[in-house]
Amino acid sequence: QVRLVESGGGLVQAGESLRLSCAASGTIGSINTMGWYRQSPGKQREVVATIATGGSTNYADSVKGRFTISRDNARNSVYLQMNTLKPEDTGVYYCNVEVTYFFRSGPVGFWGQGTQVSVSS
Repeated sequence: QVRLVESGGGLVQAGESLRLSCAASGTIGSINTMGWYRQSPGKQREVVATIATGGSTNYADSVKGRFTISRDNARNSVYLQMNTLKPEDTGVYYCNVEVTYFFRSGPVGFWGQGTQVSVSS
């Protein structure tokens, strides 16, 4: 089974920084796009940032210029550096990994358990 282990969440004040990490194990297949999503109570889960195999990135407008996503293919890991955090960044952050298997025509997505990020004003 593919497992995603997340870490790095916590409680911080506005303006501070956090770095989230997510390591995938047991993927067997080839990892494609990796990303971070977040969800707050009463709100839909939204994409925060994604990074393709070749390094191309996409960010939600609300985090551009503040967050940076990166990956380490050798470690099957994805990271999210979050700077200048704001109260509206509060939520549960989930990492997502897409894996392609030789016997499937498209990728299969896997989710981490989530890590809480709380930003106070």
